[in-house]
Amino acid sequence: MVPTPRQMYIEHQRQWLVPQATGEWASGGRRHEEAEHPYRTCFQRDRDRVIHCTAFRRLDYKTQVFVPHEQDHFRTRLTHTLEVAQIGRDLARVLRVNEDLTEAVALAHDIGHPPFGHAGEAVLAELMADHGRFEHNRQALRIVDYLEHPYPAFRGLNLTYVVRECLAKHTTRYDTPISDEFDIRSQAPIEGQLVDVCDEIAYTSADVEDALHAGWISVEQLSRLELWQMAWELAERSDPDARVIHKQIRATKALLAILADDLLAATQSNLAKPGLADSQAVRDAEGKCVGLSPSIGQALRQLQDFMHSNVYTNQANLAKGVEADRCMTDLFELFVSRPQALPERYATRIEIDGLHQVVCDYIAGMTNRYCLAEYSRLCT
Repeated sequence: MVPTPRQMYIEHQRQWLVPQATGEWASGGRRHEEAEHPYRTCFQRDRDRVIHCTAFRRLDYKTQVFVPHEQDHFRTRLTHTLEVAQIGRDLARVLRVNEDLTEAVALAHDIGHPPFGHAGEAVLAELMADHGRFEHNRQALRIVDYLEHPYPAFRGLNLTYVVRECLAKHTTRYDTPISDEFDIRSQAPIEGQLVDVCDEIAYTSADVEDALHAGWISVEQLSRLELWQMAWELAERSDPDARVIHKQIRATKALLAILADDLLAATQSNLAKPGLADSQAVRDAEGKCVGLSPSIGQALRQLQDFMHSNVYTNQANLAKGVEADRCMTDLFELFVSRPQALPERYATRIEIDGLHQVVCDYIAGMTNRYCLAEYSRLCT
């Protein structure tokens, strides 16, 4: 029998992937059994299902840091997601871990975010404190397992176990895993760990670039930070006669390159250590095997502290948070008191899921502009 393209690709994986990687044969399967595709792997199908779902498209009008489309070049939650996926694919290829799994997880990692960025998440977390909690990792799982329902035979996207596990265990400085299903005491697969660090690399370098464009920070302020000094030196070396604005742009790109190069070197060194012989050892390890070197990690934390003080808690950003709080809180309270104001497809789930959870799902799925439009229509 002639092997299918998918079978040939899996055989290639067996030859190419390092022992610590997650091959298709270790996907954990799906909740609902499906026939294999003739040429796409299970993780490629997971990636495609995420890209084609409505929650993914809504990321285009959800805040990353700066309000989307106030200026055309600011990142949105969607463009950030694409940057994480691009960085993740490149580094996965060099590390010889599973590119398809890395890409699928990267594309889905922020799908549970509500409107208005972290300010919006804080509002929903407070509103849901006594009603089952809200946390964007858990909401991402709820979306892919239940809220999206493009298939007549079952609810959800029916993603593989290991993709769902990586979403549940997504961890960064601003993301703490909460899961009722997965044991968060064990480490995520190596591809999930890679996405976590790529997320930090992507948002840090991008937020610096956007904040410089917005005028919230200056090159002079950044020049006191070790990581920026390294990046500026690379920019100077590549084109010493460039205008300052061009060096500024090149330095933000160099920032990303420094972090990516360091991640590769540190992770390759970690994988060579005794005791990390296979994918199970990666899960059982006391700490993550994907990460930065101690010196670059410390420099990154210094830069992130600076960004927290000067950008994420900038007065203009805090003012947007106040707006998000008022808008989302008023809508939440209105829908709880008047469930009939909910769209019918949500109202029909109240008996099954509970009123507060349904209202939370509705508001969490909104884009910034739709949330503001609903607030204007119903609350003013």
